[in-house]
Formats: sequence, structure tokens, C-alpha cells
Amino acid sequence: MSDNYIVSARKYRPTTFSNVVGQSSLTTTLKNSIASGRLAHAYLFCGPRGVGKTTCARIFAKTINCLSPKPNGDACEECESCRAFNEQRSYNIHELDAASNNSVDDIRQLIEQVNIPPQVGKYKVFIVDEVHMLSTAAFNAFLKTLEEPPKHAIFILATTEKHKLLPTILSRCQIYDFSRMTVQDIVGHLENVAKQEGITYEPAALNVIAQKADGGMRDALSIFDQVASFCQGNITYQQTIADLNVLDYEYYFKLVDYFMAGKIPEIMLTFNDILSKGFEGSHFIGGLNTHFRNLLISRDEATTQLLEVSDDIRQRYAEQAKRCTPKFLYAAIRKCTDCDLNYKLSQNKRLLVELTLIEISQIATGEADGNPSGLRPTKILKPIFTKQGNVAPASAAVSQSASAAQPTSQQNNPKSAEETKKPVPSQQPTAPIPPKETPVATTSANSAHRFSIKQRLSQAQGTVSPQAESTTAQTFQPKVEKLTGGVTEENIITAWHIYESQIPTGEAAIAILMRNYTPHLLNNNSFEVAVSNSMNVDTLRKYEHSILKHIKDSLGTDALTMTIRLQTLAEQPKFYTKPERLKILRATHPALDKLCKELDLDVSLG
Repeated sequence: MSDNYIVSARKYRPTTFSNVVGQSSLTTTLKNSIASGRLAHAYLFCGPRGVGKTTCARIFAKTINCLSPKPNGDACEECESCRAFNEQRSYNIHELDAASNNSVDDIRQLIEQVNIPPQVGKYKVFIVDEVHMLSTAAFNAFLKTLEEPPKHAIFILATTEKHKLLPTILSRCQIYDFSRMTVQDIVGHLENVAKQEGITYEPAALNVIAQKADGGMRDALSIFDQVASFCQGNITYQQTIADLNVLDYEYYFKLVDYFMAGKIPEIMLTFNDILSKGFEGSHFIGGLNTHFRNLLISRDEATTQLLEVSDDIRQRYAEQAKRCTPKFLYAAIRKCTDCDLNYKLSQNKRLLVELTLIEISQIATGEADGNPSGLRPTKILKPIFTKQGNVAPASAAVSQSASAAQPTSQQNNPKSAEETKKPVPSQQPTAPIPPKETPVATTSANSAHRFSIKQRLSQAQGTVSPQAESTTAQTFQPKVEKLTGGVTEENIITAWHIYESQIPTGEAAIAILMRNYTPHLLNNNSFEVAVSNSMNVDTLRKYEHSILKHIKDSLGTDALTMTIRLQTLAEQPKFYTKPERLKILRATHPALDKLCKELDLDVSLG
């Protein structure tokens, strides 16, 4: 191992404007200002990390002090000033790391050095890195010098968070915004580095490194060094994704093919394989969402340039996009986005992702409700509830549905209502009249069939339809039991439960509601009931007048009011997980805790 090894981020750091990657507009502006002699006294370089802010500041400082610059605006690299800069012994360039030197005393020392003129060259350049870390007092001490420095002094401020700077600082500087580097720019620079280092590579591998760097060249070169060490001089795609823990494109292409074919078992096994390799479900679902986005933009040649992938992967995207409809891709992106948003809140994260994958497959094959993919006709849902007993013939069913629709049509058109009263001559033999019991059974069956799903679900969940609630609240007359002792919380609770115990069996919702909540006395004239959600508030308010009247009659007073409100977060019951419940049990029962410790038991709550 060589003792003189230098990391690529330092070894291949640009020394001239021509070598700076991805910031051509900014470097051109700086070169033109140097060539024309129109130099500002203060510059602000801002942008993400690793995009060349400090590098451009150093190149700018070296170029303006070059004694014989080149025609293209770059430094000559041969004069005394350039050599002193390259050998890091130049007294014309001063760098201050504001992250660790952010006090007023540090700025005062910098200001003292500003007054000393340069020994070689025309300018002294002061580079303040991470300038947003300066304290407010240091900023205020720096303002006057920054606004009116000596002619030989130039300040270059660099920051990653421009919004933290004071407006008085921003107004005194020329601001240059550095942008993130594109994947193509990073890949091109990495190719040059690999050639100079004698490292072989696969283009897809460099593309993965560029995407992992997220627009920062310094990060890209650091990752490149890491992968080069892992691959021992031959950077391949498979080794790169294994070293960087990146999910292979192949999984996503394979899953989309399974989606289109409706192969649910293969989808589940593929997802299990991904989890077994250590990838988190959120990482997978985010990558799948990006894959659907790439497929969507690959359907149009005009948007294909938005793909930041290698040419062979771009071709695969274009081929697979032809087999996917836009409706399917829109719906799949929406499903993945919903899954990503709900992932952190889910108790069973794996099941959440698996259900999302199944739903996407159903969308692709046209089996989902609403048919968003358009591959198959929309399915008609079968009725949930069917008639009990004998099923009438089809003609009888049509006749019944027509008769059920008559009231509405008669209300809308009186003339047609009169016409329907006239006897209509029958062209077919009259059916025999059934026994008397049959109409009663038929009517019951028809009424059950016409009963709405919402009402059925309300009965199943212990809730009551609004009409039934209002009717019950008006007609229900509970028996009043006179209570002695006046208006006390105990008497109010007793009257409350007397009312609840007399509620009819068919009104289970309000009975359960009153059983779960207890009134609390506020003062001698009012009491309140705090419930957990707005639906319970609405249900309880339908019975508020009846309940209050009953309690007033039971206590023998008219000066009493009732308030219904939502519970606060502190009032709502806390639900404990199994480990939390076990911890509480061991804390409250020393014998159980001692038993677990002595026998080394691994107790779990079922």
C-alpha cells in the first residue's frame, strides 16, 4: 500500500475554470469578469454540498492574481503567484471555516489581515466557508468591512444555506447559485478518472454511483473510491449494487411483467426475496414508484431525456412502457404513493406493501373496482343480500320493481298517475291467486330486499339510522325513579344508567354509547359528557333532550344543563403494545418480575 495515496476528491480537484464540471454558466461569468477587470469586492457562492463552491473560489483567487493569464481566461500555472498557490504557500489567499470560527474575535482577526496589502499580485482574497454559521454579533462586526473594503481585498463567501444569511449581507454581495450536477456530467467525469487510474468499468455501474451521489461531485468521487476498492480495479454493475446496497433494476422490470400477467404468487415471492436481502419495505416501494414514473415518461420520446439512466436501461424502459397503459401507470403511482405515506404509521408494514402489490396487479389485469387500466370491461357487483324463501320468476321481479317505482313517477307526473289507475287489459292468462299467507311472506321478503346496505351495516355495527334514532328519541318514555340528595354527580350517574337500562333492544347503539361514557358534574347547574369522536357526539345529541329531561325528573330540578363535547388527547384511553403491557405487569407485580429473572423466562403476552 502506498503511503502517498490521495483520495480522488482531492487528487482530481479542478485547478482551472476549464476543468470545473457542471457549472459552465458560472465559470464563464467569472472568467469574463476577470478578463474585463470588472471585479466586485464581495461574492456569495451558494448551493448544495460538493458542487464546486470552494473549488471555484480558490480558482478565482488564483486567476485574479496570475501575472500572465492565458487567452481563455485561465491561470498560467507557471508564474510565482500560481506556483505559490499550487504549493499552498500563498499569502494572498486566506480561508476561514466559519463553522468552527464563528465568534466576533475571529472576524476581528480577519479584519486586521484585510488592511495588510498583498506582497505578490494585486489582490488578497478572503474565502469564508459555511458563512451562515457566523453568529449575529460576528455578522454585525463584518458588515462595515464587507461593504467598504480596501481596494486590494475581495471577499468570497460560501454557504449551503443562503436563507440563513441576513439581508444586509446578501445586499452587499454578487450572488452565484451553484446547481446540482446532472447524472450525465458526473458519469463523464468518473469515466475520465477511471481512465487515468487504469480502472475498467461498466457504464451502468458508473450510472448507479452518479445517482447515489445525488448531484454532488465530491460524494460521487468518494463513492467511486469505495467501489473501486471493493471491485479491485474492475467496476461491474452487480458488484456496485452489492457494495452500495442498491436494489437491482431487474427486480422492478420483473415485477411489472408479473403485474401485467396477474401472477400474484410470483409477486409475493419476489418481494420476499427483496426483504431477505436486507432491503426495507419503504426503500422498495419508493424504488417501485420511481420505476412506474420512469415507465410513464418513457412513453413519449420528448420526455425520455428526463431518464437519468444508462442507454441500455433506457431502451428497456421504452420497451416495457409500450405494454403499459397510462391509466395503469397513473393508478400504480397513486397506490405506491399512498403506501409510502402510510408506511411509517402501519403496524404490519409487510402486509401493507403486499396488499399494495396485489392491488396494483388487479389494476393491471382489470380486476380492480372501476377498471382503471381499461384492459377488461367493468365488472358488475353481485347483490350482497338476496331474498329469503322462494324466489319469484323473472317476470314477477320486474313487475315488483315497476310497482316500487310507481310512487316516484306518480309524484312527478299527476297525469300519468291517473292513467295508471285505469285497468289495463291483459293479453295473457291470469295467474292463479296464491293463498292468503303468501302475500304476507312476499311483502316481508321484498321489504328485506329493499332494505339499504347502509341500514344493514348499521345494524351489524350496533348503530341506528338517523330516522330511527329521531323517532326513538321522541317516543321513548323511560320510567322515572325519584332520587334523593339533590344535584350530585352520583345521582346524575345513577339516573344516566337508569335511562340506559330501559332503552329498547333495537336501539343498541345509544345503549352501548351511554354504557361506555360517564357524565361528570361541572357545577350545581350543569354536567358534561366527553366522548371520543364526532360520530358519537352526533348520536348522543339526538337523545340529548330525552336524557336531560329524564335526569331532571329524577333529581326533581329544572335548573340543569347538559354539555356534550369531544375528548382531548390526554383524556382518550391509551393503548399499550404487548411489550409495554408486560413491562407494566412486571413493575406492578414484583413476584412476576422475580420469577422471570430467576428462571430466565422469555414471557410474551398472547
